[in-house]
Amino acid sequence: MESFSLILAIVVVTALAFDFTNGFHDTANAMATTISTGAMKPKPAVAMSAVLNLVGAFLSVEVANTISKGLVDEAGIRPEVIFAALVGAILWNLLTWLVGLPSSSSHALMGGLIGATIASAGVGAVHGDVLVTKVLIPAIAAPLVAGVAAMLATRLTYSLGRKADGEASKKGYRSGQIASAGLVSLAHGTNDAQKTMGVITLALVAGGAVAPDSDPPMWVILSAGLAIALGTYLGGWRIIRTMGKGLTDLQPQQGFAAQTSAATVILASSHLGFSLSTTHSVSGSVMGAGLGRKGGVVRWSTATRMFVAWGLTLPAAALVAALAEYVTGFGSWGTAAVAVFLIASSAAIWKLSRREVVDHTNVNDTDAAEPAGVVTAAMAAVTPPPAGGTVAEEPVHPFPAQATAERTPTTTTTV
Repeated sequence: MESFSLILAIVVVTALAFDFTNGFHDTANAMATTISTGAMKPKPAVAMSAVLNLVGAFLSVEVANTISKGLVDEAGIRPEVIFAALVGAILWNLLTWLVGLPSSSSHALMGGLIGATIASAGVGAVHGDVLVTKVLIPAIAAPLVAGVAAMLATRLTYSLGRKADGEASKKGYRSGQIASAGLVSLAHGTNDAQKTMGVITLALVAGGAVAPDSDPPMWVILSAGLAIALGTYLGGWRIIRTMGKGLTDLQPQQGFAAQTSAATVILASSHLGFSLSTTHSVSGSVMGAGLGRKGGVVRWSTATRMFVAWGLTLPAAALVAALAEYVTGFGSWGTAAVAVFLIASSAAIWKLSRREVVDHTNVNDTDAAEPAGVVTAAMAAVTPPPAGGTVAEEPVHPFPAQATAERTPTTTTTV
């Protein structure tokens, strides 16, 4: 009984650690556009997001029930399986955070749980119909729906505000953007915080601490909400920079349209119990808003790397979790070895991140954003000058170093 109690405690602590990484990994979903457009200062923005994430954790348990009751067969699950699943999810979150890619914490958790379950109980222990209908289909549909909605909303917003006073309009949209960002934070709490609740509940069921088909206990809801709120407050500044500056350049009107569209999709999925990726929804809406503004350009090099990360999330987390489950199968020393590996790997990733620090002081630095790329440079080069202008702008040179050399006068010294 002592051994069981210890492993269950380890699982709960590890689940809350994942929830913490989920918080700082996904802060960008709620606040990146608000920070990048200047609607809010970075620190107050993440503080507001943290509070609303905590509130959202108490609004629903539908997604938690999808995780704890629907995705895998509870009868074939041991606490060690859930521990291995969390190891895979945490390491993927940290790796993608290190390189500043907004991947899905939700899919990392799903992949870890699937990989560890298959390694422990076989493929039959995974409910394929739930995986397809409540995880995979929403993963594809969410960014598309949010992107199209944001693109249409952006075009409508600019069309309606064409005759409005510029400064007053921007001020109004900034206020609206703050409200919509708060809605995304609330929606994130109703969706992502519940995933950790579901995992902890699944562990409690597997360990015999609660009855099968139970809803998450109140202490689980509270601890999961606090963990994700704390992670959110610390802020995943690397991913905020990518989402706010790396994908496209947003104006307040676009930020408002993107946040509102994403919040609508996330709240609808939470109501239906879909384990939706908020990252996919917000990323799709940001790209849609970028395309919705006339002259707006999406940096497809960044988007392509992000798409690759999305595709790798499930299998990568599943593979690491399956290996971790294999090692835990050797007994207590195997579980201890996996725990040491997780701690050492997390510390190494943190140390690597200190080589180039990104925080609230430099998250909006424009010179740190990724260059627009060849396509954007070519478009800028052929853009006609403004009507009535007499001074032509210098075209964008495809090779900046060469352009500098061409502009530098040569001096000849006669001996």
